[in-house]
Amino acid sequence: MTDSAPYKHLYLVDGSGYIFRAFFGIPRMNRPDGTPVNAVFGFTNMLLKLRDDMEADAIAVIFDAGRDSFRTEIYDQYKAQRPDAPEDLVPQFALIREATEALNLPSIEMRGYEADDLIATYAMQAKAAGMEVTIVSSDKDLMQLVQPGISMLDPMKNKTIGPDEVFEKFGVGPDRVVDVQALAGDSVDNVPGVPGIGIKTAAQLIQEYGDLETLLSRAGEIKQNKRREKLLENAELARISRRLVELKQDVPVEVSLNEFATREFIPDQLRPFLEINGFKSLMARLASRLGEAPMEVVNEAAATDAAPGYELVQDEAALIRWIAEAKEKGSVAVDTETTSLNAMQANLVGISLSTGGNRACYIPLDHTAVSEDGDGGLDLMGGSADRPKQIAKARALELLKPLLEDPSVLKIGQNIKYDMVILSRNGIEVAPIDDTMLLSYVLEGGLHGHGMDELAELHLGHSTIKFKEVVGTGKSQVTFDKVPLDKALDYAAEDALITYRLHAALKTRLVPEKMVSVYETIERPLVEVLSRMEQRGIKADRPFLHRLSNDFAQRLAALESEIHEMAGERFTIGSPKQLGELLFEKMGIPGGKKGKSGSYATGADILEGLAAEGHALPARVLDWRQLAKLKSTYTDALQEQINPVTGRVHTSYAQAVASTGRLSSSDPNLQNIPVRTEEGRKIRDAFIAEEGHKLLSVDYSQVELRLVAEIAREDALRQAFADGQDIHAITAHQVFNVPIEGMDPMVRRQAKAINFGIIYGQSAFGLAASLGISRKDAKDYIDAYFARFPGIQRYMDETKAFAHKHGYVKTLFGRHIHVPSINEKNPMRKNFGERAAINAPIQGTAADIIKRAMIRMEAALGQTDLKAKMLLQVHDELIFEVPEAEVEETSAVVRRVMETACDPVLQLSIPLTADAGVGRSWGEAH
Repeated sequence: MTDSAPYKHLYLVDGSGYIFRAFFGIPRMNRPDGTPVNAVFGFTNMLLKLRDDMEADAIAVIFDAGRDSFRTEIYDQYKAQRPDAPEDLVPQFALIREATEALNLPSIEMRGYEADDLIATYAMQAKAAGMEVTIVSSDKDLMQLVQPGISMLDPMKNKTIGPDEVFEKFGVGPDRVVDVQALAGDSVDNVPGVPGIGIKTAAQLIQEYGDLETLLSRAGEIKQNKRREKLLENAELARISRRLVELKQDVPVEVSLNEFATREFIPDQLRPFLEINGFKSLMARLASRLGEAPMEVVNEAAATDAAPGYELVQDEAALIRWIAEAKEKGSVAVDTETTSLNAMQANLVGISLSTGGNRACYIPLDHTAVSEDGDGGLDLMGGSADRPKQIAKARALELLKPLLEDPSVLKIGQNIKYDMVILSRNGIEVAPIDDTMLLSYVLEGGLHGHGMDELAELHLGHSTIKFKEVVGTGKSQVTFDKVPLDKALDYAAEDALITYRLHAALKTRLVPEKMVSVYETIERPLVEVLSRMEQRGIKADRPFLHRLSNDFAQRLAALESEIHEMAGERFTIGSPKQLGELLFEKMGIPGGKKGKSGSYATGADILEGLAAEGHALPARVLDWRQLAKLKSTYTDALQEQINPVTGRVHTSYAQAVASTGRLSSSDPNLQNIPVRTEEGRKIRDAFIAEEGHKLLSVDYSQVELRLVAEIAREDALRQAFADGQDIHAITAHQVFNVPIEGMDPMVRRQAKAINFGIIYGQSAFGLAASLGISRKDAKDYIDAYFARFPGIQRYMDETKAFAHKHGYVKTLFGRHIHVPSINEKNPMRKNFGERAAINAPIQGTAADIIKRAMIRMEAALGQTDLKAKMLLQVHDELIFEVPEAEVEETSAVVRRVMETACDPVLQLSIPLTADAGVGRSWGEAH
């Protein structure tokens, strides 16, 4: 049927194709009841963005009704090889149709026909009625429909697909795409095509002969023997393939074009859908349109109704104008472009600003690249042949400094700590600040990553320009100062604008979701503390590291000789393949298991098991591996990571990585230095104090065990801590019925393993492995533990139940830690989620406590005349560099601050205690 329609522009959304793009493009998300909803979220976000951004007066969403269609009657192997949909996607199909209905959009599907056939039919009907048609999809099968009046839109890249793009893809125009596909076939849909002919060859043949039938009728003329034979032998397959790939344009559709008029969504219909699926960011964006209290700042986040206005600032007048605008607005998004991810070694190349709406600018400061046409990017006036026009860096920073330090103007950043370090090295102390990465982390920690690209997709439905698109990859990659200004402008300005919009979308959620305290009293103030710590760094003894590395090298050589002698031959010890073949084939050790690669598994757990059985060679290999890792990761690498200017190592702390709230350390990672071996402890001796100073190490004593007793309300353990008793001895006394006096150290060790195992949800199997006992004995120990300490069993059961119901757990300070796998159908993933849920409130509360201590520490030391500097945080430990004469007084201040870090928010029934150590090196202090 061909209805005339009063619409100017019809958008036909390929719902089936977009489902998979959304599913694989967005990280796993669960709604509160555990149902996966990442594809639903992406799909809903896309439809909202389409409605708001496009000038469409008619929209329809088209779905596949099932796998079978008329094509399976033509060729029974059509799509036969397609795997079943991923397990996490299956429950989302119905929800996606609910999303379409909630947005008040027509949802079209017909049994016996694919979505592409319905799209083709409606597209042709609309064109015949004089309408412009946009097919929202990147599916290559739909490219045959492109013609005057019908185009495609790739929603992920926001890129229009017209005849030129089709030719680039297939080497022919849209009218010959079907012929090329018929020859080349499609392995995904199991379209056979002609064996040995790909897209490139198919395009050449169609260009030469005009169409498929002409080619097949003249196939005998082709000079290449194999190609000629293939075409003659498979002519009928090519014809069948053409029928498979050609879209049907006359489907007897049951819904008229007249029913596709764009309609406003109904708040009472959309709101429950968003609430049930936990789409809080979408609810915040749509607050005013859902009939809730209008949020001016949220409207800023959704301000995408006009093209962004990006300005390249190359003179003082323009910069002064932007500074004035930021001061008047009272908030500005700030982002720096540099030559390195290492903030202590990077050079500042430029700064971007945004004041919201669609406005952003980029201020180049140290670019050296001109564009390909030699104009420096946009404006060479005042520049030179090999350097574009820029404001002198010193002058630009002089003008920006008052704004970036102005206490009345909020500076907004994405991972703003990096920018603060960069700008601090250039004489600017940025304050006050907000961080979109941390806002996301506080609101949705554990659900997904918190990088800008991911957040822009999740919360704004926007696909950002990727860094590699600007600087290149591999050997062709350049530093940002080599990027021409036109490319730099779009990338840098977008970063600032998206940051401003993310801030608008996320900050308003703190109050209704009760996350203000976690963000405002823990995460945000910690940014400035960490920025200063990273800049201070810690002194490293290069000669000591060099000597230690040489010592490790000699010991590795000796171990290598010993291992080769034991093996009776030389082999590459670091090769898992060669090691596996030696152990399980040549030496005949039983129990070897091959992985998918065909090689034997030789992980640490395998070798440890073999060593426990008395096999000497695996034990020596474990020693070799450990020493080799220490050498490469620490003694060698640390020498290269000593800053040539400061002579110190400057680690970088990440606040938004661990879901529990713990800080992560990188470049170098100083939190993973092994301390259980003598060799590992030696590495800490390489970190030393400056002359006339000592290193002070203060760490919490058994903080997580104390929190177990507190959170579980376990009176026996709380009393033991309150009385200052040995908690492991008390546990051994309670579980094993042995007296505390004269206790066997091995018994205490077993009790210690149980105490810490319980924190991490360890099973009887895991405890048996760690203690070297039978699984039955381990189960008996755990049962006895719970019998003596029933509060802990109660806590575990209650916490798991809460997590199953809500999808998250809470720390004592109110931090939400989401546990996505808690309601998984896969038993292993579900069990992992339950163990994580048990541990998270404990580890998360410990993380909150030391963060609070760090924030107060800066103020406490600042109120005295003490000159101590906080340098490092390693889990429950803080390291300071202290003048020798002030060690005792500083230690008292630090311990007081750490032991009272919960006050006045929490009144723990168990005292926190902190132990101090002092030394010339970190190893000596610890």
